[in-house]
Amino acid sequence: MFELKPISRDAIPEALAKVERYRLLNEPWQAESICLDVLRVDPENAQALVMLLLSLTDQFGNGVSQSRAREVLPQLRSEYERAYYAGIIAERWADALLRQGAPGAGFTAYQSLREAMEHYDRAESLRPAGNDDAILRWNTCARILMRNRELRPRGEEQFEPAFED
Repeated sequence: MFELKPISRDAIPEALAKVERYRLLNEPWQAESICLDVLRVDPENAQALVMLLLSLTDQFGNGVSQSRAREVLPQLRSEYERAYYAGIIAERWADALLRQGAPGAGFTAYQSLREAMEHYDRAESLRPAGNDDAILRWNTCARILMRNRELRPRGEEQFEPAFED
């Protein structure tokens, strides 16, 4: 195996700028790697923690699980951030499920979007003055659910016979 080389503390601001660029270039694995390098040097770097969580959610549907992203949540500083980013994880998981289109994805995506909305409700109650991010995300989830009839809770399946007599 290889021994990873540490970056210098002075390089952290530029490294975090690169994280944003790699996310925009749709190379979240590069962004994740840089965040891990920053966190090796500065384990409590709030910006690196959030960007790591987001780069992991960018990889949903490509081998990264919710649990890996959820591992970052306890390290976030505030209760608001933990609630808000838990919502982001659930919302992006639903999106990945829908993009994959596996059987039953509509039910699971519905559950995940409702979970996201619960987290956003909690974040809304904790938000700093003037920060309506949780409301914006909650409204997005609500619109997705209202526009897509295939997204519904289990138990609301409608039987349609394949053949009529």
